[in-house]
Amino acid sequence: MRFSVLASGSKGNACYIETDSTSILIDAGLSCREINRRLGLIGVILTSIDGVIITHEHSDHTKGLGPISRKFDSTIYANSSTISRCHNHLKNTRVYDSVNTGDTFIINDITIETFAKSHDAADPVGLIISSNGSRLGILTDVGESTPALEERLQGCTSLMLEFNHDLEMLENGPYPYHLKKRIRGSYGHLSNAQAGDLLKRLSHNRLNNVVLAHLSEVNNTPEKALAQAKASLLECNMGDIPVHVSYQDYPCALIEV
Repeated sequence: MRFSVLASGSKGNACYIETDSTSILIDAGLSCREINRRLGLIGVILTSIDGVIITHEHSDHTKGLGPISRKFDSTIYANSSTISRCHNHLKNTRVYDSVNTGDTFIINDITIETFAKSHDAADPVGLIISSNGSRLGILTDVGESTPALEERLQGCTSLMLEFNHDLEMLENGPYPYHLKKRIRGSYGHLSNAQAGDLLKRLSHNRLNNVVLAHLSEVNNTPEKALAQAKASLLECNMGDIPVHVSYQDYPCALIEV
């Protein structure tokens, strides 16, 4: 199983995952044309996508859903609360709407586990994507970690974790107070420090890749996020694990899970 973060940030989010026989998207916050273009940049040419999984209804995760579903004849998987909030993006699409939070379902040779997370959306979910013994944990757009969430993410061979903001940059930055309060709140986004602590709790000797996601372009830098992640891994004597940064404007190379 391989994956690439096609885009990650407040302007649009999408993650491509493939096996030798299956292709799926996690979220579709870019236009269909742009997703095609970014797939081409990593050497992927698609004529179909077997499914699109929606983590929550915010427009930076859903605005390309309709055209993508129609072009690739893809089924969209989401819980009913999420679907009810983004119905305008789902016109003339095929929707499988009985994926309750906490459910596990299968698309060909890929298994998708869903779990609840804390974010200011109707019913947001984190994901574990697995195939043939490899497990990719995906956790972005989350305000705080919980023991239940961490229990679900244990044993992942690759992790895509939110490192959204540096707290000092956020506090001293240009955002209005109400937005700063939302971001640092329990239904907002993880700071570098929070994500670093979470990474320490999730590290184990079979972890082989970490991808830092949803970095703020205003309140963070790749250097700060990388430094925090690498320091956390060093504390666990795992400093040799590759750490990748995902970006808003271009995709990362395909990563083997």
